[in-house]
Amino acid sequence: MSHTEYWEEISELAQRAGTAREEFVPPENPPAEERAIDLLRNGLGPTIMVYVDARTGEWVRFPPVEHSLLEQTLNDFLELYARCYGYEIDAEFTVREAAETLLETNNVKDTAQLLTGIPPREEMPDAWSGERTD
Repeated sequence: MSHTEYWEEISELAQRAGTAREEFVPPENPPAEERAIDLLRNGLGPTIMVYVDARTGEWVRFPPVEHSLLEQTLNDFLELYARCYGYEIDAEFTVREAAETLLETNNVKDTAQLLTGIPPREEMPDAWSGERTD
């Protein structure tokens, strides 16, 4: 695949992030975990996977405009994820950093938590942190 074949997917994800940002209403009683998970599954995960897919096989290099849009989309979704937990952040993560984290964890929820630190580890349920409760 060439970078032009990814353009449609990247622009669709960017539009999805823009719509999510425009329509976002902060939760009255954070956390809004279902909303956060939805943002991860339908936004952050697919955004990271565009990069992962492009880097496997033929190793597609995105032009600066596409790469920048992909990173902005990634950071928009991470900022909205944080807002679901009652935090406002200025996300400035690289898509490469997010992809490497996802490949290490195999879990978009863990990826978001590791990148943002939200929710803080001490606030995470035992099942989320991988700790045994028995």
